[in-house]
Amino acid sequence: MTFIAAFISLFITAFTETADTVMLAGIDIVSSVKLSDDTNMQPYSATTIGRADIENRHINTIKELTAIAPNFYQPDYGSRMTSSIYVRGFGSRIDQPVVGMNIDQIPLMNKNNYDFELFDIDKVQIIRGAQSTLFGRNTSGGAINITTLSPLNFQGKRLSVEYGNENNIRVKAAHYEAASRRFGWSVGTYYNHSDGFFTNNYTGNKCDGGDNATVRARVQWLPADRWSIDNTLTVGYTDEGGWGYRLYDAASGTLAPIAYNEECFYRRFNISDGLVIKRFFDDFTISSATGYQYTDDKMHLDNDFLVDDYFTMEQAQREHSITQEFVIKSKNSEDLRWTAGVFTFYKRMKMNAPVHFHEVGVRELITKRLPSWFFIDENTFDITDDFVIPTFGAAAYLQAGYITGDFDFEAGLRVDYEKSTMDYYSHSLVHYTIPGAMLHEPIETLFDGKESVNALELLPGFSITYRHRHGNIYASARKGFKAGGFNTQIFSDILQNKMIRNMQGISDETDASATKYRPEESWNYEIGSNLSLLDDNLNISASLFYISCTDQQLTIHPATGTGRIMSNAGESRSYGCELATKYNIGDFVINATYGYTNAKFEKFINEGTNYKGNHLPYAPRETASLNIAYKIPAPHTIANHLILNIGWNGIGRIYWNEANSLSQSFYSLWQASLSWEKGHFGASLWGKNLLNKRYNTFYFRSIGNDFFAEGKPLQAGVSFHINL
Repeated sequence: MTFIAAFISLFITAFTETADTVMLAGIDIVSSVKLSDDTNMQPYSATTIGRADIENRHINTIKELTAIAPNFYQPDYGSRMTSSIYVRGFGSRIDQPVVGMNIDQIPLMNKNNYDFELFDIDKVQIIRGAQSTLFGRNTSGGAINITTLSPLNFQGKRLSVEYGNENNIRVKAAHYEAASRRFGWSVGTYYNHSDGFFTNNYTGNKCDGGDNATVRARVQWLPADRWSIDNTLTVGYTDEGGWGYRLYDAASGTLAPIAYNEECFYRRFNISDGLVIKRFFDDFTISSATGYQYTDDKMHLDNDFLVDDYFTMEQAQREHSITQEFVIKSKNSEDLRWTAGVFTFYKRMKMNAPVHFHEVGVRELITKRLPSWFFIDENTFDITDDFVIPTFGAAAYLQAGYITGDFDFEAGLRVDYEKSTMDYYSHSLVHYTIPGAMLHEPIETLFDGKESVNALELLPGFSITYRHRHGNIYASARKGFKAGGFNTQIFSDILQNKMIRNMQGISDETDASATKYRPEESWNYEIGSNLSLLDDNLNISASLFYISCTDQQLTIHPATGTGRIMSNAGESRSYGCELATKYNIGDFVINATYGYTNAKFEKFINEGTNYKGNHLPYAPRETASLNIAYKIPAPHTIANHLILNIGWNGIGRIYWNEANSLSQSFYSLWQASLSWEKGHFGASLWGKNLLNKRYNTFYFRSIGNDFFAEGKPLQAGVSFHINL
């Protein structure tokens, strides 16, 4: 409380200063308080891509940074709701992510919001390896820090229009203005429409089209001497189809066409507001970052993905979250620096997840499990699943570094506490008949109660760095963790089993304790180097890593059930290497990356099968990328800039299950763009997956059937922009 009171008093006294004492020197309103922009001297692996590269290479989402950052993989699972990220072999298909995402220094608390359009983004930084000391929960694989365009750094109007195949339309418009050196504001909007790339053969319609829109407003103000205030408000809306899943025939090894009879869609409305206040002193900086986020989304699935009427499900969530962080950071001195902070959050999610059983589902999934003399009267019925899940967390951390000679020693510790509670209510009502017994009775099944999980984590981190004029060599060890939680998607299966036992007159005392899963903990050991050579024309980043993980969270599909669960898979380990280079030579800029990961189970037994020694599923063993940008010489009367980009990404092998019996082999994707700019005007021709490579991005199992989702086919288009 003393610290908070001191911070508030400083804020109040700031505005009593006279105008003639106001100084702009030493104020950086945009940069993160926690991290330095000089990645060449930092003891971690990071990839930063700036606005020019994002726009010239037509990178629209974080998913398109796959392989550009080595060992970073965010696949397209068929919907913006599913934003799974894998780094160095570890990740999660559902629930908690391994990578935290921060936008203008405010953390996103719901990974359903991770997939959004990168419009007017100044830079994206992807840090790999545990970052839990500074960033806390769910950053055991790293952190993604996104900085939007600042109205104090850029002024003007930006308009772009893009058209691609499958009626893919993108429109972006923004205005940036600085009324003075002290005050700037901006407002921008984005809209995207696509007819979709995949056809549902049962309906004859595209199944993955949709619309996305975003509005962003930002205000930056330097109200007094050494003070800055930065507020960003974002409102987004998504209405799309998706889930172009194809049935897999294991006997023939072939995929059937997409064919299911019920509509699938995902709709999301979200609001995010972040307020960052900084006070700059001679020797240190104090910052306050306050975030509020609201997410209201709804998913509707034909969850059997067949033309037969088995069952459909919905998942509607409403979540409010509030975050508050105070940070004090010293300015870099000759020998000592430190960063200290406190962080707290509260979020409350209300979820409704009803499952609607249709005629075939009632017969095949329910009636067949009953004695032959039982008859269920209804052809259809619902299982309702309602949840209220509030979560609270608080943390305090300190990280300090000491430089002696060419060596930099750094150590940090974070104390992180989290508690989550689940109030659940599941219900079904059906009628059954026993012929000859003249019974026509209702069976009402109710499953309700309350469960909680909590965790207290100590998250240390250590590093030693040798600094020299060309960069650094470092060694580090850091602990990370992913929060525990609840398996809400298995409640339908639980209620089905309870209902069947009720009909058979068997007592069922099942509770929800088995739906909880524990936090995942890991240690990340790394040695690496960041170098800048040839007068800064050649940048090289290389690292070797080893990760030891306990209680790994892994998505498990029951053999014949309708749900999926997150299970703690015992122990696993991962080791590998990463290499990233950037070389400027004449009119060429060459970027190349390579990542190798060997991730395997050390201890994991599921349903009597021992998977020790098998590869972890879902994450690629290798990633690679190469991009060549060539500034084509052209008369100034024709173009200020004429740039050709040619890129290649390679990804694979990816194992789809714990048994390693299904996998996606290594595949290559080619992309290219030609960008022209003259004065205020510009245009670009672009293409992605130019060879129309067919490959799978997702696998799952439902009611005993295997399904795959394919990656997007060839995409091509033209864009025009105006900057005034």
